Amino acid sequence: MMEILSNLGTGFAAVLHLVDVAIPGIGVVPLPVNIFLCFTGCLVGTLIGVLPGVGPIATITMLLPITFGLEPTGALIMLAGIYYGAQYGGSTTAILVNIPGEATSVVTAIDGHEMAKQGRAGSALGIAALGSFFAGCVATLVIAALALPLTRMALMFGPAEYFSLMVMGLVFAVVLAHGALSKAMAMIFLGLLLSTVGTDLETGEERLTFGFPPLADGIDFAVLAMGIFGFAEVLRNLGIDEKRDLVSKPIGRLLPSPAELRQSAMPVVRGTFIGALLGILPGNGAVLGPFASYSMEKKLARQPGRFGRGAIEGVAGPESANNAGAQTSFIPLLTLGVPPNAVMALMVGAMTIQGIIPGPQVMTRNPDLFWGMITSMWVGNLMLLVINLPLIGLWVRLLRVPYRLLFPTILVFSCIGIYSINNSPLDVVMTAGFALVGYSLIKLGFEPAPLLLGFVLGKLIEDNLRRALLMTRGSLIGVLERPISAALLLIALAVLVAAILPALRKSRDRVFAE
Repeated sequence: MMEILSNLGTGFAAVLHLVDVAIPGIGVVPLPVNIFLCFTGCLVGTLIGVLPGVGPIATITMLLPITFGLEPTGALIMLAGIYYGAQYGGSTTAILVNIPGEATSVVTAIDGHEMAKQGRAGSALGIAALGSFFAGCVATLVIAALALPLTRMALMFGPAEYFSLMVMGLVFAVVLAHGALSKAMAMIFLGLLLSTVGTDLETGEERLTFGFPPLADGIDFAVLAMGIFGFAEVLRNLGIDEKRDLVSKPIGRLLPSPAELRQSAMPVVRGTFIGALLGILPGNGAVLGPFASYSMEKKLARQPGRFGRGAIEGVAGPESANNAGAQTSFIPLLTLGVPPNAVMALMVGAMTIQGIIPGPQVMTRNPDLFWGMITSMWVGNLMLLVINLPLIGLWVRLLRVPYRLLFPTILVFSCIGIYSINNSPLDVVMTAGFALVGYSLIKLGFEPAPLLLGFVLGKLIEDNLRRALLMTRGSLIGVLERPISAALLLIALAVLVAAILPALRKSRDRVFAE
C-alpha cells in the first residue's frame, strides 16, 4: 500500500510540475502545463463526445501531429483526456437528442431520452456525470493497484509469451468487433498485411512496395489512421441525413432528487465493477460494459417494465460502466504494451512518435510518464464533473449547428496536421487515398477498428516471433513448449472456436444490434 501511495505521489508531482513559459510582455512565468493539457483534453473530448459523428478515434488522429512539440507526459495526458472525456460527452447527446455520441452511449439513450421527454433531462445528465465521476475515480484506483503486479509479471515474459499474448489480443478483437466474424477477421489480416509494407530490417529487401520509393520506409501510422478514421468519418457523415430529436422541454434541475440518488447508488457501484472488469479485456471489451450493466439492472429490478420508459437506473449503471471501462482499458497498454482497442492503438502510435516503447519497461524507465498518466485521470474526472454540468446550455446550442458547417474546418486542420509531420504533400495525397478505402470499407459493412489494431500489433508480432524463433533455432514447437505461451494460445483458440459456434454467434449479434 505504501508503495502505491509513493507512486501516486510521483504521478501527482508529474501532473503538477511547473514549466517556465515565456509570455510576451510579461516574461518567463512558471505554469502547470500538464494541468492545462489535461483540461484541454477533457474539454475537447467532451466536445467531440457531444457532437455525434466525430468520435475520439478521428479526433486523436487529427491531434497526433500537435503532440510532436509537446513533452511525452503532457502529450499522453491530453490524448487520454480526449478519450475518457468523450465518454462523458456522449451521454449528453444520447439523453438530449437520442443520438449516441459514442458507441458506448447507445444504451444510455434508451432511458435517458425518455427521461428528457418527461422533463427530467437534468436528473439524467446529473446522474450520468456523478456516476461517471465515481466510476472514473474507482477505475483509477484499480489501475494503480494492478499496475505493479501486472508489470512485474510482464517483465518475466519473453518473445514467445509476447507473441502469444498479442495473438490472443487479435482474437479477442475479432470476437468483440461489430458485424460478421468473417469481416472482422478480414480487417485484422488486412492490417497485418499493411504492417509488413516497407524494407525488411533483417534482409534489407523491400516488401509490398511495388517499386514505389515513398513506401520503402513503410506506411506512416498517422497517415493510415487519419485516412481510415478521420477523413473517412467525415465522408460517411456527409452522406447521412441529419434527424435530431432535440427535446423542447426544459432541462430542469441538474442534481437528482434524494429518491433518485438512492435508486441509482447500487446501479452505479455494480456498473463500475462490470465496466472495470470488462475494460481490461483485449479487443475492446469496454464496449460490452454498458450493455452488460443495463441487462443486469433490468434483471435485478423489481419492476423491469420501467426500463425503456425513463428508469434512472438505466442511465446510472451503463454510464458508470462506460467510464470505468474506458479507463481500465489503459491497463493492458501501460503494463503489457498491448492496445486493447483502436484508441489504445493510437496511444501506442503517440508513444512511439515520442520515442517511448510501450511495455513493462515504461514503468521503470519513465516513472513520471507512467504514474503521471494514471494520476491525471483523477484530475481529469474532477475537471469533467466541473465542465459538464455548468456547460449544458452551451452543449445544447452546439447540437443545433449543422455538421456540414463543421466538417470543412475539420478537413483543413487535418490536412495541415498531416502535412506538418514530414512536410510532404504526398502524405496528404496518401491520406486521401486511405480515406476512400476507409469509406468504402464502412459502406461495405466492414469495421475499420480491427484493421488499425492489426497494423499496430503486426510489427510487434513479427518482431517477437522472429526473436522467439531465433531462441528456439527456428522451431515453432519451442514456442508451444513454454507454458505461459502455450496457455495464451490455447485461450485464443478456445475463444475463437466458441465464437464460431452458432448459439454464441447469435447472442453476440444480439448484444451489438442497435
